[in-house]
Amino acid sequence: MEYLKWSFEEKIATITISRPPANALSSGLLKELSSIMDEIEPNPEINVIVIHGEGRFFSAGADIKEFTTIDTREGFSQLSKLGQDLFDRMEKFPKPIIAAIHGAALGGGLELAMACHIRLVSETAKLGQPELQLGLVPGFAGSQRLPKYVGVARAAEMLFTSDPISGLEAVQFGLANHAYPENVLLPHAYELAKKIAKKSSGSLKATIQLLNFANTNEFYEGSNKEAELFGEVFISADGKEGIQAFIEKREPHFKGE
Repeated sequence: MEYLKWSFEEKIATITISRPPANALSSGLLKELSSIMDEIEPNPEINVIVIHGEGRFFSAGADIKEFTTIDTREGFSQLSKLGQDLFDRMEKFPKPIIAAIHGAALGGGLELAMACHIRLVSETAKLGQPELQLGLVPGFAGSQRLPKYVGVARAAEMLFTSDPISGLEAVQFGLANHAYPENVLLPHAYELAKKIAKKSSGSLKATIQLLNFANTNEFYEGSNKEAELFGEVFISADGKEGIQAFIEKREPHFKGE
């Protein structure tokens, strides 16, 4: 693996995102994660997964530079579907997935975290969907999962302003389960994972199936529409300006085009 590390012990698998400096979610990284899921799913010695980021961040977002290599609406929509399909699989995965989030989970990084069954955060972590800052929209079903956790009004504020919330606020708003000082985040994640790992794999799988009935047809219709609009905004003049401004580390100048 080029971007991820993984191992397992005592029925707990650990997946580490290792793509410095920001653990950006490139299409290659997403494909590696899918491959790891293929290995973990049939393994009877694994009951639960902990996923975390190496270095300063959980994941600071999608790989913006990779976006510059795509030049068609269809190409961007396909990238969106790649992430959506993987995260949908994670949400329905028969083994519980715990995200241990430190530093930042932004954009695609937060969308990855929201696809996990449980989110633990450091108190000072920053969580947000800053895509509109680039003249874009979320692409990995963030527009559908965020309102499910924090409510429509709070999601609207987070999306419209691009302002992140802290780990403590994430717990307060329902986006995360628990917040801890960063130096004890992972130990608490493993403590929780050990409790879950003792459960019957059959009952865990059945419970995950039941929890996913909470996703309505409208959720999947919204995700499909998100992929369509993801491609549309990326080829717009404002979308191109937003990406260029990010690469050049300057404020974008949007014209509504």
